[in-house]
Amino acid sequence: PTGCEQTSPRVTLTDSVIATRNLPQLVEPPHPESQSTELVTPSTMRLDRENIRAIGELRSLPNIHSLYLQQNHIEKIENLGCFPNLRFLSLAGNRIRRVENLQPLQHLHFLDLSHNQIQMLDPDELPCSLRLLDLTGNECTHQHGYRELVVEALPHLLQLDSQPVRSGVGEEEEEGASSSIEDEDDELLFELSGPFTADKDFFADLHRQLTGRSQWRRREALEEHQTRLEELEELQERRGLLLPP
Repeated sequence: PTGCEQTSPRVTLTDSVIATRNLPQLVEPPHPESQSTELVTPSTMRLDRENIRAIGELRSLPNIHSLYLQQNHIEKIENLGCFPNLRFLSLAGNRIRRVENLQPLQHLHFLDLSHNQIQMLDPDELPCSLRLLDLTGNECTHQHGYRELVVEALPHLLQLDSQPVRSGVGEEEEEGASSSIEDEDDELLFELSGPFTADKDFFADLHRQLTGRSQWRRREALEEHQTRLEELEELQERRGLLLPP
């Protein structure tokens, strides 16, 4: 009535907010003759641009692997221990001033804290499990020895602020040929087509890239094997010409 633009009220992230924003998915039965359906809790929770100002105390949500909280008004990292299996966390574009309370996330691989208000960074507050970390747009990236401190504190880090981290590659090679599937996935993260951003489904893109890379490796191995067979046949023919009858 006054002609002033109305602003949406800022909310606190609670269990009720999660329930209304992330409803369970209805899954059809695997067999057509079955009449029952099943509710499956999604593994990705999208709460970006919801005017969230704080993260309240939540019930345990072990099924959540990806959490999108970018473009809100969050000022403090807190109460994330309820996501014990979290692997992807985006807090980009908030009002966070300090990196803290992330140690309970022991499986966290991807963390986006870009474009916040972090003045100083304590690397000990970052989970050692991190593979990709983005702090661009924060004042802390200008502190003395920033990159060296972060790389030293995170032994598994592969990418920092969209730039690859190649330290530790020699150590991984010394472990021998018995590398796990997870190690191969980490190696392939160097070859992602785009930078680490919060606006795309990172896990879907990663899966497609890994699948394509795996198929390319198979083709390359097959072509190399075929070339070696041809070389061996040619060598045998040459030996046959040189040997007496």
